[in-house]
Amino acid sequence: MPFHFTTWDVVLIVAVSLQATVMAYLPLPRLKAFAYVLPVPFTIASLALGRTIDATNVMGVLLLFAYVQGVRLLHQRLRLPIVAAIAIAALSYAAIGWILAPVVPPSGAAFWVLVALTFLISLGLYRLLPHRDEPSHRTTLPVYIKLPIIAGVIVLLVLAKEQLQGFMTLFPMVGVVGAYEARHSLWTMGRAIPTWMIAMVPLLSVIRVAQPALGLPLALALGWVAFLCVLIPLTLRQWRNQELAKSS
Repeated sequence: MPFHFTTWDVVLIVAVSLQATVMAYLPLPRLKAFAYVLPVPFTIASLALGRTIDATNVMGVLLLFAYVQGVRLLHQRLRLPIVAAIAIAALSYAAIGWILAPVVPPSGAAFWVLVALTFLISLGLYRLLPHRDEPSHRTTLPVYIKLPIIAGVIVLLVLAKEQLQGFMTLFPMVGVVGAYEARHSLWTMGRAIPTWMIAMVPLLSVIRVAQPALGLPLALALGWVAFLCVLIPLTLRQWRNQELAKSS
């Protein structure tokens, strides 16, 4: 069956390309990390799929953390070139999602069990991962070259959306390009993910509860409110602790 781009697919390609491009031009590691964790791809990919939020979405949260850490370990520990590290981690995400998508139960019980597990794991990671000073970096490529490259990568990812199901909404679309742009600050990028994971718990929970009655678009809007109410205070707390550590 031939693939047809929907309106939401086009919006996804444009929005994610712009988010990744903005991230590329931000110099400070913590600003890159903050731009990376905003759930723009999740929101638009969910609308593009039009599916009920279920356990595959929650498992995607855990896989995204594994993706970011995988890129860091492959590049910094095993000394693989950054492009190879990103490719291996992204293909691993896609392969695992492809395998699990047909077998993960769509039941509410599976969803809530995974939400609780994700919350506990993310709290532990938030407390355990320390701050590390990493260098600032801003891309030197002109935007008229950078943006088409990023858009091309996103188009390839959109083509696999049906096979990945809910895993598609958390696929590291920004992360595939973002990890390259943050290659000098991969620890900072990875440290931001537990904060994002904690904030994703209320986002996914609100959508799951509100979607049947209000529909997906309004449920996503309410989920964003819950997400930002958690993400912003936790991020500011991390930044404040970093400044205190530097001054002590």
